[in-house]
Amino acid sequence: MILSGLPLAEQVILTLASLILFTSFLLLAQSRLFGLINTFAWQGVLLFLATIMMAATYDRHHLYISAALTLGLKVFFIPWQLRRMVVRLDIFRQVETVVGGSLLVMIGAGVLVLFSYYVVLPIRELALLSIRNTIAVSLAVILIGMLMIITRRKAVAQVIGFMSMENGLFFSAIVSTSGMPMVVELGVAFDVLVAAILFGIFFFQIRAGIGSLDVDHLNRLREGDQ
Repeated sequence: MILSGLPLAEQVILTLASLILFTSFLLLAQSRLFGLINTFAWQGVLLFLATIMMAATYDRHHLYISAALTLGLKVFFIPWQLRRMVVRLDIFRQVETVVGGSLLVMIGAGVLVLFSYYVVLPIRELALLSIRNTIAVSLAVILIGMLMIITRRKAVAQVIGFMSMENGLFFSAIVSTSGMPMVVELGVAFDVLVAAILFGIFFFQIRAGIGSLDVDHLNRLREGDQ
């Protein structure tokens, strides 16, 4: 079935899903920390729009609260907190390097997308086309976030990779189930808020302890202890 043959709401959701996946590739492609943070904020904007779309389509009023939390936390507060920490730690001029080379990492991300679609093939008889595609995209976003954690050197970039994984989980829950129970959504939002604050504390502790947020320095400390 082609995209134009689907209802308008499903077309919009699939379009937003593709844009969210595109922002995951952009996160991998970014070399500067401010670019990473801005791309993460745009991914939050797309999640906000997807949540609003699901709330309007399925008349789930509690999703408007989820959308407001997404807008407040992932579009404004967390990016603002990350920018503030980058400036205070004086690393905003540093360029993020990627382990293994950018081209190899992007090829790996493409393979993960194909793997994600392969994984969801068994549910083709149990779900609508749009749900199958959004679940595949969500899984791809999660795996690309894991790849970002593995291949990035700076702790800030790894935290953004972790937050991107959470975005993939949130998108899958919102689209495939038409919204989680309100208590679960509030709990997840609170956990994300606490995680953002704790990560900020850890950044300053790591910087004070080893003078850098480059994880290679931690590896050298471990090798020195041995």
